[in-house]
Amino acid sequence: MSRATTPAAPHTAAPERPADLVLTGARIHTVDPDLPEAQALAVRDGRIVWLGADAGAACWTGPETDVIEGRGRLVLPGFIDAHNHVRLGSDDACVQLAGARSLPDIHARIRAWHTAHPDAAWIEAEAFDYSAIPDGRMPRAADLDPATGDTPAFVLSYDVHTAWLNTAALRRLGIDRDHTSLPFGEAETDPETGEPTGFVKDFAVKGLSRDGHRALRTLGVPWASTDRQYGRLAKSLDDAIRFGITTVVEPQNSLDDLALFERARAEGRLRSRIVAALFHPRGTTDADLDDFAAAARRYTGDRLRVGPLKLYIDDVVEPRTAALLEPYTGCRHHRGDTFYPAEEFGDLLAELDGRGFQCFVHATGDRGIRTVLEAVEHARTVNGPRDARHQVVHVECLDPQDTPRFAELGVVACMQPRHCAPEIAGPGQDWAENVGADRWHKAWPMRSLHDAGAVLAFSSDWNVAEMDPMIGIYTAVTRRPLGGGAPWQPAETVDVATAVHAYTMGSAYANFLEGERGSLTVGKLADFVVLSRDILRAAPEDIPRTVADTVVVGGEIVHTG
Repeated sequence: MSRATTPAAPHTAAPERPADLVLTGARIHTVDPDLPEAQALAVRDGRIVWLGADAGAACWTGPETDVIEGRGRLVLPGFIDAHNHVRLGSDDACVQLAGARSLPDIHARIRAWHTAHPDAAWIEAEAFDYSAIPDGRMPRAADLDPATGDTPAFVLSYDVHTAWLNTAALRRLGIDRDHTSLPFGEAETDPETGEPTGFVKDFAVKGLSRDGHRALRTLGVPWASTDRQYGRLAKSLDDAIRFGITTVVEPQNSLDDLALFERARAEGRLRSRIVAALFHPRGTTDADLDDFAAAARRYTGDRLRVGPLKLYIDDVVEPRTAALLEPYTGCRHHRGDTFYPAEEFGDLLAELDGRGFQCFVHATGDRGIRTVLEAVEHARTVNGPRDARHQVVHVECLDPQDTPRFAELGVVACMQPRHCAPEIAGPGQDWAENVGADRWHKAWPMRSLHDAGAVLAFSSDWNVAEMDPMIGIYTAVTRRPLGGGAPWQPAETVDVATAVHAYTMGSAYANFLEGERGSLTVGKLADFVVLSRDILRAAPEDIPRTVADTVVVGGEIVHTG
């Protein structure tokens, strides 16, 4: 809703006073076409005041100037993670199921945790993989009961779009055949008996909403407590700055959640800058929109900004809840559903666009994505073209017919490269099997979008995938497994410079920040990272082993490796 300012022109005269911080002896990749490379830069009052050759740095250096010796290392603008659930995060109090590839593996981890915590009132776990459940089906309470007994169990999928409950949790939460539409999701029922199975869909849409979190807290689920939420946020913020992420776009928050960011700022944990999008679930009222607009006016600083709105048009491919143009593999008719009829969603987006809101719309299936693009086109017809920069978030399965429409409509493709890794979505995994080999060419078409002129904004989608931008860049460049191996859909790789641009200037542009961040340019905020390896010249397999040696935010060194 607010617009960034234009950076000041480069300084050419001798400085009136020394810089606060000077970086020398580096290979600075500025992501600024007007000055693509430099060796040194100077910072004063939190902004870059000079870039150039090492020889020019001396006049900016005084007795009180902090000096960073680059030692030939690569310096990049601070990474801007355009879709990072730092508030949701990962929870150390949960059983960690990442990497558990079978039901016996899941049972073993839960039993080990329960043995170590025999008095726990709840068993909570996170990051179960759909492919760990046998026969390609979704999990059931009966699958959890042998490992959990009479202790209620609450288990989240790796994408946090579904929840899995045992029989004790179904009883504790009051879920039965007459109570399946819940404040935090939709309980699946057995088609023959009508009884709830223990699998809960739409958790990302309902369970992560304001009402969903309040209901879970009221029901006594520890995971939803305010202190547990803050613990996840604080830990994730520490990780973000360690990875050189100087701006985080937190894509789904309620007004209640803003207090968590305020607390993090007061306690010195908010070292990365935050853009917080507000969640717009179905049922959001005009009064809610007025409150959202008021919050956007209140939070306008460069450390914490509020404004965009997050919506869903479909869900995810793995449990077959994304909206596809053609049926899922092995299904005669099932294509998934959209959360809104197309015409209703078009009218809704036009209304929000008319009020000046930027919208981030979750869309994974090709029909879901097309519905969003048609809604944006409708909004432009109703309101006239404007620089809205609405985003389609994820863009996992894109019909080639719709590729050019991103640039034509000014829609940003906010993508998460790690999601397309073969060991996550490729052959043998639920994503690839559900979509079918004849549609694999639609999977995460990063190069096609880039070649068609679309703006790419890269992100991690933490905690769905690793937060580290190095892992995202590696996957975008290779589309290989993290440990090496054959690539999947290599025609859609991009080069390292393009991936870096998408993690910096692309994400800055996507959030109206390009005048302040995204490149190392005189007048912009001094947010940058000194890397341990030159990823622009390194072998691709070395990129994931690269770390941030030094991270600077606003001219302040906030992390050293």
